[in-house]
Amino acid sequence: MAAPPPPRSCDTFVALPPAAAGARVVFGKNSDRPAEEVQEVLCLPAAAHPPGAPLQCTYIQVEQVEKTYAVVLSRPAWLWGAEMGANEHGVCIGNEAVWGREEIGDDEALLGMDLVRLGLERADTAEKALTVIVDLLEKYGQGGNCMESHMAFTYHNSFLIADRKEAWVLETSGKYWAAEKVEGGVRNISNQLSITTKIDREHPELREYAKSKGWWDGEKEFDFAATYSYVNTARMTTSRGRYCEGYKLLNKHKGSITSEIMMEILRDKESGINMEGGFMTTGSMVSVLPQDPSLPCIHFFTGTPDPERSVFKPFIFVPNITPLFKTSSPTFGHDDPVKKQPRFQTKPDRRHELYKKHESAAVVMETTKEKGKKMLAQMRKLEKQKISEMESILQNRCLDINQAVNLFSKCVEEELKVSRTSITSLRLALLD
Repeated sequence: MAAPPPPRSCDTFVALPPAAAGARVVFGKNSDRPAEEVQEVLCLPAAAHPPGAPLQCTYIQVEQVEKTYAVVLSRPAWLWGAEMGANEHGVCIGNEAVWGREEIGDDEALLGMDLVRLGLERADTAEKALTVIVDLLEKYGQGGNCMESHMAFTYHNSFLIADRKEAWVLETSGKYWAAEKVEGGVRNISNQLSITTKIDREHPELREYAKSKGWWDGEKEFDFAATYSYVNTARMTTSRGRYCEGYKLLNKHKGSITSEIMMEILRDKESGINMEGGFMTTGSMVSVLPQDPSLPCIHFFTGTPDPERSVFKPFIFVPNITPLFKTSSPTFGHDDPVKKQPRFQTKPDRRHELYKKHESAAVVMETTKEKGKKMLAQMRKLEKQKISEMESILQNRCLDINQAVNLFSKCVEEELKVSRTSITSLRLALLD
């Protein structure tokens, strides 16, 4: 079989005490997708559903559960699932594209991104989310085009799942999977299988299937990544590549990782973590999960491409959150080209208000360096102010519910104001 295509798309990180500062878990992810793809941020409330009701995911229907939790998602605007997100219980999930020895089928099934959302909606701990995902994987399988295009882009999936206490890495190959528990320190995943010999849960037929394919002799120690992919696991953390670069960045800051440090890692262009080009970082997320359950979890999302020129905006789960209209893309109902057969014959304009203004702001940054620097400084100032406010909430144990309902939306408005002012200033300068 030919070697897999070159890995492209996403890095996910987690730091647990003592690697993370304070008694907190810090989670982060860059979503690397086609450069023109719009990523939206939306919040969906908890809900009750009739028993056995059908649930339409991106391509297929699954059986709905009776209760789903409130979630905040960052997702490509054309699909049902999500690249990354969190739920009201402090569970966070990010997924990656991975390739290996197992061929990827052409049939439409659940996307890895569908599994991210389903895990968040149905589980109140990281390990329960893992169970939800592997049960759905067994029942419905994974597959389908992962790009809004008639050109097929398909892959297997890996997931990093975290909560206030622990994290799990789940890596799949078709219906087969292995999972590794992370109880302290740092862990990252990229576009390769990375679970080696530390396997804490696995598909019951994982090893027998590998033996039947001639990938493992049943004698030597079972190494999941080495068996199911082309990875040289002995050189995994030393060879140049995004997995290794992410590993090095996490370890560089081990013992002092905060939300700001995680944002810094996600902005790193030299390592390739902040990706540029035809595939680029189209959305980013950082979450702070205090181990003290009386403290709120805080989730930061950009909702725009390139974290280097985006603002990480805070979100906290409280009742009656103001809808996130300005980071939500337009919907097209049954006329959406994704829902018609054949799929993807046209591509509608899915840009939300923040995305449009971000595009215009990028022109300012690229047209006049001085104005661009000033604008970026204002955006960073806004972000630092919000981080400081969130830190105060955690330190002083005082969350104003009335302010929290508008927290994310208000920050979006403030970011839009910075953009509008800079764009107006540029237009006036050009008229002169």
